[in-house]
Amino acid sequence: MKLLIVNPNISQSVTELIEAEARRTASPGTELTLRTAALGVAYIETRAEAAIGAYATLNELADHFSGHDAAVVAAFGDPGLEAAREMLPIPVVGLTESALMSAAMLGGKIGIVAISRRIRAWYAEPVVRYGMTSRLAVIRCLDEPLANIGSVQQDKGEQLVALCEAAIRDDGADVLIIAGAPLAGLARSVAQRIPVPVVDGVSCAVQQAELLSHLGPAKATAGSYAAPPAKGAKGLSPALGQLIGRGDVQ
Repeated sequence: MKLLIVNPNISQSVTELIEAEARRTASPGTELTLRTAALGVAYIETRAEAAIGAYATLNELADHFSGHDAAVVAAFGDPGLEAAREMLPIPVVGLTESALMSAAMLGGKIGIVAISRRIRAWYAEPVVRYGMTSRLAVIRCLDEPLANIGSVQQDKGEQLVALCEAAIRDDGADVLIIAGAPLAGLARSVAQRIPVPVVDGVSCAVQQAELLSHLGPAKATAGSYAAPPAKGAKGLSPALGQLIGRGDVQ
């Protein structure tokens, strides 16, 4: 089993957090390839940043998917996920969808804990897209500037635990998602302190990617997830052009 994991942000420190949790979670014998976006921002908070992250992610997937059995878009909000499913012949999963679907099997109302207030709208939109609005209890967020995205777990760990406790006490959350790649692994480290199940997007996505690969689903040849139709293209990398423009790239 070979999994390709793409961090849609430019922060190598976050990629290292993703890799550490992915390696703890992956099945024995699973090989991981980690890639960091070549362009974009340190961490995604807005729709504009997400659009840039999606493009960077599609570039990385196009360049490196060959030889892999499945891929993971490793940012909460899943930038580029549905486009990647159209484009690639292998299963592709994202942190948000994987965490939501896993959380839904562990409890009724789902609480999401995130790293910034501005990120709330971007996180709420995929909840709607995945049809999980009725299951959402709350999105609680840190409300302070982040000095270093790679050390947010150490810098804000107690505040994040307090947000988890408030989501249970005040909002009725039955299960929690500690959201975002910069928080990869935090759910594991605080699980004994939280009185409801806590899930992590990276660990959920890795195991679901393995599951989908084992199931061996066929690539769609009809419907909205069939490969994009052939057409002229300009300014794309050769690999992305082969998948999007079918090779007719200027």
